[in-house]
Amino acid sequence: MGWRLAAFFWTTTCFAQQYEVGATVGYGAYRNGSVTAPGGTATAGFGNTFVAGAIAGEDRYQHISGELRYLYQDGDPFVSTGSTRGSIRGQSHAVHYDVLFHLKNRQARLRPYAAAGAGVKYFRTTGPAPSPQPLPSIVTLAPGSQFRWLITAGGGVKYRIDKHFLVRGEFLDYITPFPKKLFVPAKNGADSGIFNQFTPMFGVSYSF
Repeated sequence: MGWRLAAFFWTTTCFAQQYEVGATVGYGAYRNGSVTAPGGTATAGFGNTFVAGAIAGEDRYQHISGELRYLYQDGDPFVSTGSTRGSIRGQSHAVHYDVLFHLKNRQARLRPYAAAGAGVKYFRTTGPAPSPQPLPSIVTLAPGSQFRWLITAGGGVKYRIDKHFLVRGEFLDYITPFPKKLFVPAKNGADSGIFNQFTPMFGVSYSF
């Protein structure tokens, strides 16, 4: 009887943590948009590169938790068609709140989950526009910045190492509309496409 009480006490104290803070690293790969003008059609988008982020979460229920998240990506805006390509230094900053739906309860060490959320993504350039422009008859790369709404969807798995530390592997899709202020179509041109940033990540967090 005594060992059962001890095991119950250890389980409830080790796995009843309600809050979580952590960091993630990974890689962001884009499905980009396009611009069509009388001069032709060009791909308009952002370079694929590393991402880094932070997490602050609350895990108060057996199968549902919430997280406020930040993600940075150092992806340069670019335009290209055929062998012609030009870019401008840039980056993006995403802030979003995700709801996690866990398949297992809070006492489980291994917890797969699905995630969905919403927020904003801030695109900004950090360098001058290319001179000359690579595709002026189709689209112009413009220095500037723009906020766009953001939807996130994906999933992953958390694994509890001990009472306070967890690791996670996950995949999120960051979905945003076209950032029109950074890519300016030529006269009588139009942009199209929804941007997907496919993002596998690995994270470490502390729960308390």
